[in-house]
Amino acid sequence: MKIGCGGRFSGYRENMRSPGEKRLIQQAFRFELDPNREQRVLLAKSVGASRYVYNWGLAESQREYELTGKRPRRGELKKRLVGLKQTECPWLYEVSAHIGQSALKDLDAAFERFFKGLKGEGPKSGFPRFKRKSERDSARLYEVELGERRLRLPMIGKVRLKETRTKHGFEGRILSATITRRADRWFVSLAAEREREIVLPKPVRSPRDVVGVDLGLKAAAVIHDGETIRVVEPQRALRNNLVKLRRLDRQLARKKKGSRNRAKAKLRRARLHYKVSCQRQDFLHQLSSSLARTKSVIVLEDLNVRGMQRNRHLALSMSDAGLGELRRELAYKSEWYGATLVIADRYYPSSKLCSGCGVIKDTLSLGERVFDCEACGLSLHRDENAAINLRRLGLGRLPEGLREVKPVERKALAPAVIGGVKPASRKQEATARRSRGETRRSTRQLVEVLA
Repeated sequence: MKIGCGGRFSGYRENMRSPGEKRLIQQAFRFELDPNREQRVLLAKSVGASRYVYNWGLAESQREYELTGKRPRRGELKKRLVGLKQTECPWLYEVSAHIGQSALKDLDAAFERFFKGLKGEGPKSGFPRFKRKSERDSARLYEVELGERRLRLPMIGKVRLKETRTKHGFEGRILSATITRRADRWFVSLAAEREREIVLPKPVRSPRDVVGVDLGLKAAAVIHDGETIRVVEPQRALRNNLVKLRRLDRQLARKKKGSRNRAKAKLRRARLHYKVSCQRQDFLHQLSSSLARTKSVIVLEDLNVRGMQRNRHLALSMSDAGLGELRRELAYKSEWYGATLVIADRYYPSSKLCSGCGVIKDTLSLGERVFDCEACGLSLHRDENAAINLRRLGLGRLPEGLREVKPVERKALAPAVIGGVKPASRKQEATARRSRGETRRSTRQLVEVLA
């Protein structure tokens, strides 16, 4: 369960539900299909029809808006779609009627997101764009039936699955099925309504149950649990395959457009992209599952991922790290396994704040990998310092009886924090300490002191 920095842990609220209760949820189950040659043709027609209807609806909306200043509603587009099938596109009858209806529903939702973003009622979203062939090919179907090893799709028939229903752990009532194509491999995502047992937030039984996680690019995550600091090395799936990917791009550029050799080169590149995405997803799922299953409280910082991706020096590494996807996975897995996810405020100075004395540095560039405090003489890696501060923030939200490390007293540090000027006495004390031969604390010494 995700809460803000100023909230309380839901595990300590009164009138909690009993752990035996269940609630209805919607969960997606993804299967890989094993279609024969005829079924591959029908699946390709289905995603092609969905793309065509979506682009046709977008063109109709733009044309009518230029003439009348109003956009046609979804009901009006559905009526025109029937006439389109009868006159210009009789081949649309070869696929299920649900595909065209779902495409217009997606188009209407895209317009709603765009207008809500303009009004400030939701996140900003771009104007709907035309879909390109072989780019996120998908189609939504209804009235499907799932067997142990087969899936019956309307107008396509029974398609074999590459894994059984029991082995995949599927249960619930199927609401819809979305078929997608990735690198000439077909998948189906079944949206199911099922009952899931309510898992109460796990209590904090030991200090190691609360962890601060600092996400980054040099290290995928630096995890501090009060006793040890664990550094998770990044996967770098895209960067490790970048040389091969660029070679495939050059091969594709040399092929003649419309030729079979170009189609083969495009498929080889798509397979590599799919392999990279699978490696990244596997790494993120393992990391998020291990944290949600074993820890009671997980403290993260609110990163501006989209803003960092606009930096041309960080864009590739940010996309390769998948920090936004990791936070999304931790959000729903925390609810599944009873962990509590705390998101620190975006402007919380986890890296600039000294974990030893609490003084905030004026500036700390990305190139400075070591945090040096001039006030208390602390020398520590900046990511480890941030993880300690994040964990301390989570400890500050715990009841008094569960704190094993008291929060830093801020009253004495208020002038330094608010004014932005470090007290001269602290600097003089640090200089005097070094003149007496006292060295700065190392990382291992700091961890031992905090533990």
